[in-house]
Amino acid sequence: MTTSPSPDVPRHILERGTYREYSRIEKLITTETVGGLLLVIAAAAALIFANTPLSDLYFGVRDTYLGFDIGDFSLKMSVGHWAADGLLALFFFMAGLELKHEFTRGDLRDPGRALVPVAAAFGGVITPALIYSAINMFGPEGSLSGWAIPAATDIAFALAVLAIIGSHMPAALRTFLLTLAIVDDLIAILIIAIFYTSDLQLGWLALSIVPIALFALLAIKAESWFKRSYAAAWLLLLPLAIVTWALFYNSGIHATIAGVVLAFAVPASARSPFGEKYSLLQTLEHRFRPLSSGFAVPVFAFFSAGVAVGGFSGLLDAWQSTVALGVILGLVGGKILGIVGSTFLVTRLRRANLDPDITWYDLTGLASVAGIGFTVSLLVAELSFAVEDPLHDVAKVGVLTASVLAAIVGAVLLLPRDAHYKKIYAREHEDVNRDGIPDVFADDSARTGGSEQGHADTPRGQSER
Repeated sequence: MTTSPSPDVPRHILERGTYREYSRIEKLITTETVGGLLLVIAAAAALIFANTPLSDLYFGVRDTYLGFDIGDFSLKMSVGHWAADGLLALFFFMAGLELKHEFTRGDLRDPGRALVPVAAAFGGVITPALIYSAINMFGPEGSLSGWAIPAATDIAFALAVLAIIGSHMPAALRTFLLTLAIVDDLIAILIIAIFYTSDLQLGWLALSIVPIALFALLAIKAESWFKRSYAAAWLLLLPLAIVTWALFYNSGIHATIAGVVLAFAVPASARSPFGEKYSLLQTLEHRFRPLSSGFAVPVFAFFSAGVAVGGFSGLLDAWQSTVALGVILGLVGGKILGIVGSTFLVTRLRRANLDPDITWYDLTGLASVAGIGFTVSLLVAELSFAVEDPLHDVAKVGVLTASVLAAIVGAVLLLPRDAHYKKIYAREHEDVNRDGIPDVFADDSARTGGSEQGHADTPRGQSER
């Protein structure tokens, strides 16, 4: 007769999770890593353009206005504004799809698994915001409006760094970083929607209910109406998405939030006759993630990261500002304190231990990489300070500096552990019985009757939709 484990026996947190989730995240990490490298290249190009004789061309293009006005309805913005409000809507759409998948079909639907990354994400948002606010309590006028700048984690940039310094990192750590960043995105979305809405126009917002409802209805019915291909559905979904985005932009709510709302309208159930892998949500992720990480986010970075620093003396002046200091200390130090501190608190409250493969040193190194803010931090900097405000460029210098420092700190902490990680990596990929599932996931496969592999592999004879 088996006995239930004693309640006094410590449980483990930050375990590697299910094979199904492991497989999905491995593929996602590959895509985001490539996107992160493109992001770094775009940011570097922007800084070169902004600080060389090409600066007039760069700023001239960025500040060129495109679009039209029809009465009170306006779609006229600068090129840089189009990149921030338009292209980033696709980034937030992908974030919304990821959030919905994680909390309905992924490991985060389990409250026990969700507690640690959710707590860590909140700690990693609140602590940097408090540090920034404390430093800017008596700073320049208006500086406190940037309190949310150091709150974000840029998953693409962070994963690109991990690909260089921690390619053999245990699955549990990489999964933790990804799920933490997903929750971090949700918090950032809520912050932007609540604190960066100006001049709310309820009429335009009310009108947006119509295309949102039509989008939701079509998304729900797509898997039964378009069984052979979703191509016809996209021809209807895309115009509805554009109309929704335009109405959100004119309502005063930041237009990127439209991407999240539409993502939540996409069903996460597996009603497709070809299984969950061919659901509309998974198909949209597969089709649009490369466009988001490979084009939309790098283009935004190119037009947002271009700051004329004025040489080394200009950098020194910017670094002495309380705004830049608050962003740097918030992202580099605050993320570590918030993430590690929150995780430690959860382990004590639950009388749990870290997974045997992971130490607090490893978690500290990972938390330092989470201090790479970049994309969302740059967006919040643009929302916090007007372009003509000197603090606008100072805040961006802080974001860029903090992201580089966070990557360096992460490398210093994680590189010495590479030999240990390689041993874990080899064990996590060992498949002695050649069943297509690593042996460390054998118990998980047995619990699910081997169904995990079916979710990870493409059904024979079928292609991606």
